[in-house]
Amino acid sequence: MIAFVVRRALLIVPTLFVIATLTFFLVRLAPGGPFQSEKEIPKAALAQMQRAYGLDQPLPVQYVRFVTHAAVGDFGPSYKYPQRQVRDIILEGFRVSAELGGWALLLSVLLGVPLGVIAAVKQNKLADHAAMTLALAGVSIPNFVLGPALVLVFSLGLYWLPPALWTGPSSRVLPVLTLSVAYVAYIARLTRAGMLEVLRADFVRTARAKGLAERAVVVKHAMRLGVLPVVSYLGPAAARIVMGSIVVEQIFAIPGLGRHLVNGAFNRDYTLVLGIVLFYASFLMVLNLIVDVAYARLDPRVELS
Repeated sequence: MIAFVVRRALLIVPTLFVIATLTFFLVRLAPGGPFQSEKEIPKAALAQMQRAYGLDQPLPVQYVRFVTHAAVGDFGPSYKYPQRQVRDIILEGFRVSAELGGWALLLSVLLGVPLGVIAAVKQNKLADHAAMTLALAGVSIPNFVLGPALVLVFSLGLYWLPPALWTGPSSRVLPVLTLSVAYVAYIARLTRAGMLEVLRADFVRTARAKGLAERAVVVKHAMRLGVLPVVSYLGPAAARIVMGSIVVEQIFAIPGLGRHLVNGAFNRDYTLVLGIVLFYASFLMVLNLIVDVAYARLDPRVELS
């Protein structure tokens, strides 16, 4: 286990190097620049700003400086907000995105796993068809449609919940629902597929033959292996929820990391975009490592290699 974790941790370094290199040159190829505005800036002032940020240097020199500083987590100041460091913006935004994503992922698991188990136990019956119909609807409705619809009903229609911002517990409800619906559907379908396979296994037949109650067979024996597809999905899902919250954060005006990424891309804020992309990549790889270790703990047949 220790050797596996060390190997995977060492592989993160070259992977991040490749991502950093590709992102650096791709953002520089995009048209425009960080100091462009509707009002033309005097050439002398523009040259001074570029010199202050090192943008007057050749591109290879800028690249070496960026990689050297990024290796120690220093991305420098934001071009759009020069009084703030990119590292501080990332930490501040990630706290909001992590809370939003954490609640959404928790709700997805709490609803998706029971739905999938019920659908598998009641295969081809009314409960199964109802659960899978709800799952299909959840997958089919994009969050940029669901979010405004929920605002229209619960905020502008019933006046139950605030329509935007991130100010209190009630302001969390609509964004979390909007973000979690699709993942409830995915987790329900994965749980159903995993449970159907396990419920046909020999050890489950043996447990039933010994006279165990069906509930004990399902909960104590089948679910441990039946939820393995969900465990594998949780790592990428957690990263996708945090990254996929970009649209939700825009809809509900939430000051999360995704909103900073969108604004940084529009403003050609090179340092902010590079910092957020590398942070997302690191976050995803660490989560995948945790999921692989958890998978091996749940299923002794899995070998870490």
